[in-house]
Amino acid sequence: MNKIFLFDALREATDEEMQRDKSVFVLGEDVGHYGGSYKVTKDLHVKYGDIRVLDTPIAENSFMGMAIGTAMTGLRPIVEGMNMSFLLLAFNQISNNAGMLPYTSGGNFSIPLVIRGPGGVGKQLGAEHSQRLEAYFQAIPGLKIVACSTPHNAKGLLKSAIRDNNPVIMFEHVLLYNLKNDVPSEEYFLPLDKAELVRSGNEITIITYSRMRYHVIQAVDILLKDGYDPEVIDLISLKPIDIESIAKSIKKTHKLIIVEECMKTGGIAAEIIAQVNDQYFDFLDSNIIRLSSQDIPTPYNGNLEKATVVQPQQIVEAVKSMLS
Repeated sequence: MNKIFLFDALREATDEEMQRDKSVFVLGEDVGHYGGSYKVTKDLHVKYGDIRVLDTPIAENSFMGMAIGTAMTGLRPIVEGMNMSFLLLAFNQISNNAGMLPYTSGGNFSIPLVIRGPGGVGKQLGAEHSQRLEAYFQAIPGLKIVACSTPHNAKGLLKSAIRDNNPVIMFEHVLLYNLKNDVPSEEYFLPLDKAELVRSGNEITIITYSRMRYHVIQAVDILLKDGYDPEVIDLISLKPIDIESIAKSIKKTHKLIIVEECMKTGGIAAEIIAQVNDQYFDFLDSNIIRLSSQDIPTPYNGNLEKATVVQPQQIVEAVKSMLS
């Protein structure tokens, strides 16, 4: 095992896949000589050249369209969004082209495309740089969506995404790049459609993903001292949602709390609640609680920004309220 940063895990995955397969290349703003906003592509241009690590103009719709075109013709592009918020400028290309071309072409084209980059609420990045776009893209047919949360799953998921023949969006949280943890030294892959059981418990199921995994872990540390026994699941796959893993847990605990950084209205939690109520309502002993960000643009002010996002103490209170 090697203890590395999350951004290094992503860099290793990219490097290994580029070395293995000459059809893999990276493009995006400042991915080349600058090494990417968070150094995920640092020095790769030295090893692979300026064509396979391609610096693009500030024109998201243009280089996303180019990436989709190259995927149609046999290459395997990795698009880095300097900030995932900017990908709204390429929403048409991602939805109408990447997501739908395999279907509208009658199966004549596959789109082996990876779109990855930083998102989420950082530290005073302002509203336009604090977007959580997972719910925007979840409604688009033909896409796979994952959210990494550890160096281990970041590397395993990215390698699987690069080899997948479908378009995959991989959300990375801006505050997790400097997270350091163990990663196997041998090659490994992780499935793009499975949740991770973070902690086994019997009293209540807590579902989360991305940065909120760590807010949940902080809350669980407090709850354990008070004698509670929660089960924690990291979704990882946001499309498709691993409803089987969720159902297995609900059948054991009969109670469910969902913690997300996404907005409450139309968020990932809303989709989980709909699926659980449709298929597993009879296993619930109480109403599902969802803890989500407030439906407002993220404030620049640090204290106000913190107030918009779910904090560990809110999770503790929600668990105690449900179990009382």
